Amino acid sequence: MDCSYRILFPILFFILFVSVSCSRSLVETQIKDLNNSVQALFVFGDSTVDSGNNNYIGTVFKADFWPYGKDLPDHIPTGRFSDGKLTTDFIASHLGIKEYVPPYLDKTLSVEELMTGVSFASAGSGYDPLTAQTTVHTRVINMDKQLEYFIEYKARMEQVIGKEKMETHIRKSAFIVSAGTNDLVFTYFSLPVRRRQYNITDYQNYLLQSTQKFIQSLMDLGARKIGVVGIPPMGCLPVMVTLKSENAIFQRGCVDYYTTVAKEYNDKLQTELQTVMKINAAKYGAIIVYADIHESLLDIIHNYTNFGFDEWKRGCCGSGLLEMSILCNPETMVCVDPTKFVFWDSIHPTEKTYHLLFMALRNTIDILAKK
Repeated sequence: MDCSYRILFPILFFILFVSVSCSRSLVETQIKDLNNSVQALFVFGDSTVDSGNNNYIGTVFKADFWPYGKDLPDHIPTGRFSDGKLTTDFIASHLGIKEYVPPYLDKTLSVEELMTGVSFASAGSGYDPLTAQTTVHTRVINMDKQLEYFIEYKARMEQVIGKEKMETHIRKSAFIVSAGTNDLVFTYFSLPVRRRQYNITDYQNYLLQSTQKFIQSLMDLGARKIGVVGIPPMGCLPVMVTLKSENAIFQRGCVDYYTTVAKEYNDKLQTELQTVMKINAAKYGAIIVYADIHESLLDIIHNYTNFGFDEWKRGCCGSGLLEMSILCNPETMVCVDPTKFVFWDSIHPTEKTYHLLFMALRNTIDILAKK
């Protein structure tokens, strides 16, 4: 018996060593084989970029059930708040990285899958810490926690490829941050707490300070290619039309005030991002770009028939007036053809719209890729 153990142990050690070495080699080879300077895509924010993290936390604000995901290739809901892909999936594909950006909290992800990027985003989150705690979203993953998960991610990757290669990998990766809509739509305009503390201008400035802090933290953690997404024309979201219109049933149309607030915020955001980049240019050599979805989505809405749509005033799921998350469920009627609808539910676009937004952002993404 002692002899057999002495023989067996070196064999097992050799197998383990070869297995770990091969895994590490495979990951490093995969990094070298990418077709551009971007080695991975990391995503932070809200439901527009959450590919399924909320599936793994105790919140009712999920999309891991039918009819969400009905137009994905296997028709299986993944937690994406749409009928199919998100804009970030199209970005990853465009960069030659992969077809889908998976959620970080999916514990079945391989090292190779993790290496090419994940989403840390959580539906219902925002720059305002209060947003992730409200009863509307029942405690989702706030932006600070998303950063903590990224720090955890870096530690995991360091164990696989070493500290130096991990840091180089992060510097050569792209980062997308998409948040702010929930802060304004829900936390400010739908709940009273923040309106008692801030007028709308001061609240916008508060969000901008939180955004600046988040971007600074990303740079401190090694990010050098950062795209920050603006917020959509809020007054044109079906849920806002329903809640804020004087005649939301028979005369549905964009509520101009809320769209103007969104435009003002985006203008300030662009200025803030330019300031942050100038201040940090010498220290980090980072590039920070503003990703404009506001004007693109407004163009789609105003000229929807030119893009092949029949409807923008309501979503495809249910009545399309208020449904989202658990209100858009297996018992809910859905439209026959989502490609004819700008919105999937009362706030989230269809895959077709997400693809159109990606097309509008492509030049911006290419700037990140070439840096």
